[in-house]
Amino acid sequence: MKQFTAKEVENLLKKGKALNVIDVRETDEVAAGKIQGAVNIPLGLLEFRMNELDKSKEYIMVCRSGGRSGRATQFLNSYGYKTINMAGGMIAWEGSVD
Repeated sequence: MKQFTAKEVENLLKKGKALNVIDVRETDEVAAGKIQGAVNIPLGLLEFRMNELDKSKEYIMVCRSGGRSGRATQFLNSYGYKTINMAGGMIAWEGSVD
């Protein structure tokens, strides 16, 4: 499974790189703050909403600590999506949040 650290993701955003970030936390967790531009698809709904994703794009998966996003990464990879897990999750995130 491919992984980025929270710092690597933050640095890519600071450089102006357009990233496709999927936050798999629950809605109430995301309400406390999410990475700018991230789309919230709770892990429990991912199977039903993966048709909203484009297999030609690469997605960075985010959760609170990296566990749920790791599961989401493996799940989507098994269906042919290109995904990267953000290790450490939002606990490790030091960048700005929406």
